[in-house]
Amino acid sequence: MLSLILLAAAATVNAIPTITTKGSKFFTSDGDQYFLKGIAYQLVPDDPLIDNTQCSLDAALMKDIGANAIRVYHVDPSGNHDDCMRTFADAGIYLWLDLDTFDTQIEQTAPRWNTTQKEAFQDVLDAFIQYDNLGGVFVGNEVLTTGTGSVAAPYVKAAARDLKAYRNSKNYRKVPIGYSAADIASLRPMLQNYLVCGDNADESLDFFALNAYEWCGDATYETSGYEILNDMVKDFPVPIYFSETGCIVPKPRTFDDQAAILGDKMNQYWSGAIIYEWIMEANDYGLISYGAKVDPASNNAPPDGFPRSGTPTPLSPDFPNLSRHWATLNPTGIKESAYSPSLTAPPCPASTAGTWEIDGDVDLPSVGQVYAPTSTSGRSSPSASMHRSFSSSTALDTASVISPSTAFASASVSASANPNDQGNFNAESGNTGAEPSASETQTGGGVAATSGNEVRNMAISLITITMGLFWWM
Repeated sequence: MLSLILLAAAATVNAIPTITTKGSKFFTSDGDQYFLKGIAYQLVPDDPLIDNTQCSLDAALMKDIGANAIRVYHVDPSGNHDDCMRTFADAGIYLWLDLDTFDTQIEQTAPRWNTTQKEAFQDVLDAFIQYDNLGGVFVGNEVLTTGTGSVAAPYVKAAARDLKAYRNSKNYRKVPIGYSAADIASLRPMLQNYLVCGDNADESLDFFALNAYEWCGDATYETSGYEILNDMVKDFPVPIYFSETGCIVPKPRTFDDQAAILGDKMNQYWSGAIIYEWIMEANDYGLISYGAKVDPASNNAPPDGFPRSGTPTPLSPDFPNLSRHWATLNPTGIKESAYSPSLTAPPCPASTAGTWEIDGDVDLPSVGQVYAPTSTSGRSSPSASMHRSFSSSTALDTASVISPSTAFASASVSASANPNDQGNFNAESGNTGAEPSASETQTGGGVAATSGNEVRNMAISLITITMGLFWWM
């Protein structure tokens, strides 16, 4: 009898349909098409899903606004997430989770994919696969932001390949595995096609997501650039959605883009959006506040002065504006049983000097292969500039170069080298013998906007006020 009670309790904990992909759409295990109405949620740097008192307060208000998804950028796989995940499941909210951390992320400078990274990603998947409201996972966030950084694309794809193989070897449910891209106009067409191209579905992403801040102020579907984005994905063979959106310049945020994304113009091709972000902090993107900012130097103050726990208070006009839109936007899509996808994988893009340096459907690097550019001759030519040689991971255990536009990355460290991770990889042939940039740029003619990803801003705080580190412990 006791065992039956425990089984019934366990079923109650996970009493929410799971999510999978079919063709270019997400479906629940009940057969309904799923559209994200999500919010980025990272209250603290390490893990916001272990304090159920806070999760309960936030989940209740998220349910009121109509959210059915959260995105979390970093977690501690060793923590106990049962209560928070149950709380969000009870509110009908799915988790879209990044697998990497500051020291395991794939980088666009000297990219690598080694045993340490792979096992760390697996640890996160192991910890969360038990929860039916794990909607999907990301193997990378904005890894590529430049043409020369495109050499990291095979490493992103290799991570997806290995995580899919691990998922299947463990007989886990087929939780979708995808990637979250920066909205870089020169990279986007090649990147989104490359990550799903080729004849081997085991090496392709299950979904693609875009961090886009194009729709600003009184923009329209046409002037924002969304019409162009929509045209570019009409033949895309896997689900695609906005993994960050919500331009803040000029204010106020109207969230009028939600009517386009979740409405008839786009919901045939896009699977919804995640609004950046839940908590108000220095970047000014918050939908709620936990109280007035305090002096960071005061006793027990958070490093940046913004409270990160307590009762969430909606901020006007952003919160009510988003609530107003979501209340009227409830796309139903198509039933899985009535959907017969016919789209096929696109051709793998050819290399273009200075824009895209991967030539076609190259073989992916194996675990341990590391990219290391070297000069091939005394003189450089357009073709020579695309040639790269590679060395073992043990030779490249150095920190990433930091650019002003990626201030948060000063908290990142190259993934640990493993002495067993040896090998070479060539971007043109795919065989032989790190730093993610957060560049949310305008491509649709609107005002330039820089989002400052949830984790970036906390990382800046942790760097500039190192004495505040103990506050998070």
